[in-house]
Amino acid sequence: MTISRRQLGLGAASLGLASAAPALGQTGPITIALASRAPTTLNPQQPGPTGGDNWGIRQVFDQLVKAEDGTFAIRPQDFQPNLAASWESSGDAKTWTYRLRQGVQFHKGHGEMTSEDVLFTFSRHLDPAIVTNQKALFSNIASVEAPDRYTIRFLLKRPDPLFNGSVATTAGASILCKKAFEERGARFNLDPIGTGAYQVESVSPTQGILLSAFPQHFAGVAASPLIRIAFIADTTARTLAFASGQVDMIEGVRAPGWIPTMRQRSPSSIFDATAPGSFNTLHLNLTRAPLNNLKVRQAIRFAINNDQIASAFSGLSVPMVGVIAPQFAGSVTKEQLPPELRYAPDPRRARALLAEAGFPNGVTIPCFTSQREDYAAIMLIIQEQLRAAGINLQMQVIDHATMHAENRKDRNAMALYSSSYPPVPTQPLLQQLVSPAEVKADGSGGENYSHYGVAIPGIDALIEEAQDEPDFEKRTGLMQDIEKQVLRDLPLLGIVTLSYVIARNPRVDIGFPVKSGYAYWPLNRARRV
Repeated sequence: MTISRRQLGLGAASLGLASAAPALGQTGPITIALASRAPTTLNPQQPGPTGGDNWGIRQVFDQLVKAEDGTFAIRPQDFQPNLAASWESSGDAKTWTYRLRQGVQFHKGHGEMTSEDVLFTFSRHLDPAIVTNQKALFSNIASVEAPDRYTIRFLLKRPDPLFNGSVATTAGASILCKKAFEERGARFNLDPIGTGAYQVESVSPTQGILLSAFPQHFAGVAASPLIRIAFIADTTARTLAFASGQVDMIEGVRAPGWIPTMRQRSPSSIFDATAPGSFNTLHLNLTRAPLNNLKVRQAIRFAINNDQIASAFSGLSVPMVGVIAPQFAGSVTKEQLPPELRYAPDPRRARALLAEAGFPNGVTIPCFTSQREDYAAIMLIIQEQLRAAGINLQMQVIDHATMHAENRKDRNAMALYSSSYPPVPTQPLLQQLVSPAEVKADGSGGENYSHYGVAIPGIDALIEEAQDEPDFEKRTGLMQDIEKQVLRDLPLLGIVTLSYVIARNPRVDIGFPVKSGYAYWPLNRARRV
């Protein structure tokens, strides 16, 4: 069945695009359409940016260092110079000194970037009176100093051999123009000044974000003169805009069957996908019976088949072994584990464990999850797998925002959690498994929905030891020990990683293969071919 744009009520204006598809496809700006409703901020320090906002921020700003385009930098030696020409760290990994590239210019005549701008950027994160995006990521910084015009130095509270990954390449570490920020005030949020390959031309709720190539960018002028970031929240409208050639790239849908359907509709489409993308983990609430019984948790682990779940996502997903994504340092492989921690899927073994736990007739566990495609698909598959082992998941599918609100009030017995992380192995553990992150009924707690480290002894001491280790390889070994302990206790189950995906018209070459990285990437090399 063919549905027309008129039937769907989707004219060019409603798609946030000014011109007809043929003209746009041939001569207009390269356009990427994201699953967001409208721009909210292009200030990398303002809380609450949407996915579409992050794409704009990535083009407008630079950080001190960077990973190779299309990748995550996983080890210290993987990082490349960017605004900093060079850097060094002390032997205890607590002092990091960067030598800035000289002559780097801010957009629209705002002058040279210097250590004063870098100091201003990070000082805002350290000021307790200022609310900034990703503020917690900067909590290990004791102080920042600028010894001269082109040198910046960070003094840390604890060692961090991967400071370039945990802090310096995050979106919140994008370098602000002090002069423009102070002059523009709130106007900076949607009319920012950075050093990036693109500068802001206009921002509109209907037309999205229009960017133009910055002619004085230190790495050279971008390949395309204009980039437009369109905001089309509706999946059908976004897909139609792509299939008709009205936009060049769209944010994909992370649901089973989406890529095969797209390939049928547009066989030549290219799919750029990050790996690992999001970590999808399942919290087992240790304060709720029968999940407080280790044998029941083991039964659940034996009943869930991660490989089967991953295969449903048409190459976008990878099964997890522990809690850290298998692509990252600190993760474990099945071959590295003792046999009792490998948990090869086995419904019969799961039933036997339930019987040993005193539940020969099985168990019923109430829970809820989000209606968002990725959450719902994963949990529905898990529900079927558990049913085969005698575990009845009495599951409600609810609004996505409501799910998060209810989870934060400790109202879920089995909570699926999806989040993206950089290749810093301590981050998912600090967010989801240490006792200070325990969820609270009044909503004031963190995202340790299992109560691990409180309901039963956890990994707090092991995490402390890992955080105090300045040597990267030794820290990685400690993280693998933590992974094994979590597999023994099973408060949290790694399920699958799920790639962030962009469908791209082959008429656009972005200049590099997308292998890993955040859910946005640079477009300075993108061009029509």
